Amino acid sequence: MSVTEMFSYIQGFLSADQDIREDIRKVVQVLEQTAREILTVLQSVHQPSGFKDIPSKCLRARELFSTVQTQIGELKTKFPVEQYYRFHEHWRFVLQRLTFLAAFVVYLESESLVKREEVAKILGIEVDREKGFHLDIEDYLAGILIMASELSRLAVNSVTAGDYGRPLRISNFINELDSGFRLLNLKNDPLRKRYDGLKYDVKKIEEVVYDLSIRGLAKEPEAGGDK
Repeated sequence: MSVTEMFSYIQGFLSADQDIREDIRKVVQVLEQTAREILTVLQSVHQPSGFKDIPSKCLRARELFSTVQTQIGELKTKFPVEQYYRFHEHWRFVLQRLTFLAAFVVYLESESLVKREEVAKILGIEVDREKGFHLDIEDYLAGILIMASELSRLAVNSVTAGDYGRPLRISNFINELDSGFRLLNLKNDPLRKRYDGLKYDVKKIEEVVYDLSIRGLAKEPEAGGDK
């Protein structure tokens, strides 16, 4: 093979790679738009009137997750399944965002932490990397940390809406989450930086609970209490 032929072959490889990346970007852009639609639906729970409509907002969000599953199904067709991590950078952030949204929906429904397996089911993807397009453990953790920030905001807005029990429940949940993350030896720099932000979420919620306490509005969560 001559030098010219060799470089022509390389150019062909690069062109094919660029075509794959462009196809992936187009699908990811659509995914990002759907994620924004889900976020818009869920953001309304922060409004004083939104607390009464939480079940309907969660139902609407789950309907939109069906669209997400279809779009991810399209994404899966755009690259060889064994090259997941070669192109992972293109959908990493939207997958983290979708994980956060799925986790937030589950929390609003049950005030519990969503499992990685449940997020994968909601998104229509796998947990095990050997099975193809999957939810990377670090993407899952990043999404959970984004949710923690959203819950700190919800704690503040709960007080505005006159829901004084919710901040205490959120506080207990976030403290448990913080304890769990402390067990992890995080090596991923972006993930570790995001985790560093969790302590500010904890502090913010503690301030809300303290303010409720000194005003005599804090009440211990009751089993089966209002959610």
